[in-house]
Amino acid sequence: MIDVGQLYQERAQLQSGADAAALAVAKSCILGTCTPSTALSTAQTYANDNATDGVSGVGTVCGYADTLTACGTSSGAMTACPSPPSAGTSYVDVNTSTKTSGGATTIAPLFAKDLLGNSTYAGTTVLACAQVEWDNGGGSTYSGLLTAFTTTACQWDKANSAGTIYGSPPTTSLPSSSYDMQLTWGTGNKTTCSTEASGSDGPGTFGWITETGGCTLAVPTGTTYSLLSGSTSLDCNTPLFDDAQDKTLIYIPVYTSVSGASGSQVYNLKGLAAFVVTGYNVPGSTFTHYADWLNSANTCTGTKYCISGYFVDAAGTLSPGVTSMQITG
Repeated sequence: MIDVGQLYQERAQLQSGADAAALAVAKSCILGTCTPSTALSTAQTYANDNATDGVSGVGTVCGYADTLTACGTSSGAMTACPSPPSAGTSYVDVNTSTKTSGGATTIAPLFAKDLLGNSTYAGTTVLACAQVEWDNGGGSTYSGLLTAFTTTACQWDKANSAGTIYGSPPTTSLPSSSYDMQLTWGTGNKTTCSTEASGSDGPGTFGWITETGGCTLAVPTGTTYSLLSGSTSLDCNTPLFDDAQDKTLIYIPVYTSVSGASGSQVYNLKGLAAFVVTGYNVPGSTFTHYADWLNSANTCTGTKYCISGYFVDAAGTLSPGVTSMQITG
């Protein structure tokens, strides 16, 4: 019974590690950092954190997400993940296995080896697996929350340390004024960075997008979305005023580069980011200016145009149309 108890305890730790690792890898994939090496490193960290000795074995990390290798059909074993979900569904599998701080890959027996006929029993390797799926939706509209201006991936990385530091949602408590930043407008304004590919520091740190009406747009279903043909969006004046005054949580697209010929250029989508408008100064005819209510030092005036605010970690952040996530294993 003691040996069986060891195996049950090991199984519970490995399953907890697989669950935590799969969720962490899925979030990493949603945020756009889903290479095989980063996925394996993330999985290893979370699996180790759930082991009492701080060490866990991590085998295959696979799935349908960016550059990950697709998983094969399930063996049907209790310790295996389910077969891959329906085609087009984003998912990751993380497989964990026994590993001790000394490097062993089996749970050594305490008494079982002494039983009659069991003298060659050297121990058992315990396995576990967890699968996480997320639904990418189908191009629904955010009912006024997805707003027709965009910012660069470099600016997003700089604002929240590449998705690790966020301000509080406006419905709970307001963050420190240090979270507030300016998204500036114009070709002379760039935020350079080493965390993104070339082009992620495009002209200006915000720009206008071709909208579906009233400063809103549909969730992008592909990898690109269009620049506004004019220099500014007059339709966004009143919604920006309402967002700043009401401290509304909105979503804005984040782009990694701008491509295409002049007159038909498009932004290349990284994902959607939750954002709170704290102030702005934009060209137009009405509601062109709103003093920053969180950090007055970020108030733009005159011909310096900007939208100021801060990013929030919210459901669906940096994942176009994400509506749900589930874990099995």
